[in-house]
Amino acid sequence: MPLLSELAKYLNSQHVGADTAVSRIASLRGCDAQAITFAVDSQSAKQASESPAGAVIVRESDVQLMGNRPALIHKDPYFAYAKLAQYFAPRPVAKPGIHPSAVVDATASVDPTAEIGPLVYLAPNVKIGAHVRIHAGVRVGASSTIGEASEIYPNAVVYHLCLIGARCIVHSGVVIGSDGFGFAPNAGEWEKIPQTGRVVIGDDVEIGANTTIDRGALDDTIIGNGVKLDNQIQIAHNCVIGDYTAVAGCVGMAGSSIIGKHCMIGGAAMISGHLTVCDRVVISAGTLVSNDITQPGRYTGVMPTVEHAAWRKMAVRVRKLSQ
Repeated sequence: MPLLSELAKYLNSQHVGADTAVSRIASLRGCDAQAITFAVDSQSAKQASESPAGAVIVRESDVQLMGNRPALIHKDPYFAYAKLAQYFAPRPVAKPGIHPSAVVDATASVDPTAEIGPLVYLAPNVKIGAHVRIHAGVRVGASSTIGEASEIYPNAVVYHLCLIGARCIVHSGVVIGSDGFGFAPNAGEWEKIPQTGRVVIGDDVEIGANTTIDRGALDDTIIGNGVKLDNQIQIAHNCVIGDYTAVAGCVGMAGSSIIGKHCMIGGAAMISGHLTVCDRVVISAGTLVSNDITQPGRYTGVMPTVEHAAWRKMAVRVRKLSQ
């Protein structure tokens, strides 16, 4: 078990109190004497001081609440929690080799340090980088590339001509590069528009389970470096998501939306097509974005939940405003 002084060095933080050893990181509710927990504010610091935890990560302003309890002082305890979680539960590394049941085209290039799991299919001219892990049942289409140390979980599908950067995580059920929703009306019928663009994904991107990213119609759909996508998100053709933007579950982005860098989009928000959201915008959960957003800030387009009868009365009053 590591000592607090070792963890302090790992986190570049300050250690106070006894140099105790801990075996894991835990929540306030689940901690014990062998665990280190974290307090993100004064209220949780007070709770931590009364918990059985062996040590606590706190802000400097809250360390006095700890008394003589062993603690690590960090400017951002939540970030420190994330780093310690990685320390105590590191991701498995690739076990080099290709499973006998995998089907790998003769023209595919697989780095000898990569791991190719059971029933994987790698199409012609696929390129798999060093230390990549591809789990069972994954399909990678022709001329697609998966960058160094990326991990593709079971039954994800990567279509042809897609580029995935280094250290990406693609969870089960993800579909990357399916056709965008492109049809031209003609005399009451619909004429399919071939989707000839690609999906280009940067480095350090994580894509949650059952999220779908459509390929571009002509230009590429682009996901920037460090983007984090939750489960069950739909990203339509030709969307661009800027670096380090985070998108929560069930968000829908219509075609050709451009989202800036360092944005945060709440769950079930809907982004209309052909609009632009600038950098450092926060969009609240359930919000419908139907116009460009040109100034950083927080934007909300939903009414707070009320009892149904009250909502009906309110809707009548709103309708009458224009009369």
